[in-house]
Amino acid sequence: MATDGFTTCLWFDGQAEEAARFYVSVFEDASLGRINHYTEAGPGPEGSVITVEFTLRGQRFVGLNGGPQFTFTEAVSFQIHCADQAEVDHYWEKLTADGGEPGPCGWLKDRYGLSWQVVPDRLLAMTTDPDPQKAARAMRAMFAMSKIDIVEVERAYAGE
Repeated sequence: MATDGFTTCLWFDGQAEEAARFYVSVFEDASLGRINHYTEAGPGPEGSVITVEFTLRGQRFVGLNGGPQFTFTEAVSFQIHCADQAEVDHYWEKLTADGGEPGPCGWLKDRYGLSWQVVPDRLLAMTTDPDPQKAARAMRAMFAMSKIDIVEVERAYAGE
């Protein structure tokens, strides 16, 4: 893994490799990198995974098996920009499966507790339109949703 730029470190309690493999299966432009193991020096059991490097859509991550001291919160989330409803549906289905939880306004938590925002590219243009009535209608429609339905937001935006 390159050392320039930024790498996001995600703290897990023993599931770093499982999570990395899951994320790599969800995103097309993704790859698994080095998997590093504890040595006899510890502090984890010798041979168990300490870190897993992976890349999703060009963003570098390290999954760290650090223990139960820290957990994910909504204070940090990752935005997935989607070209169309099919892409929104894909990420929503994959990330909420097997223990993930839908949230409001396009937010969700995956089975590991990590928060994601599944955002159609068109949404920002509608909710920030210079016409305050159009923007407000689009915003109200979005606030009423869990997974974003682009067609419904567009209808509200158009005043239908």
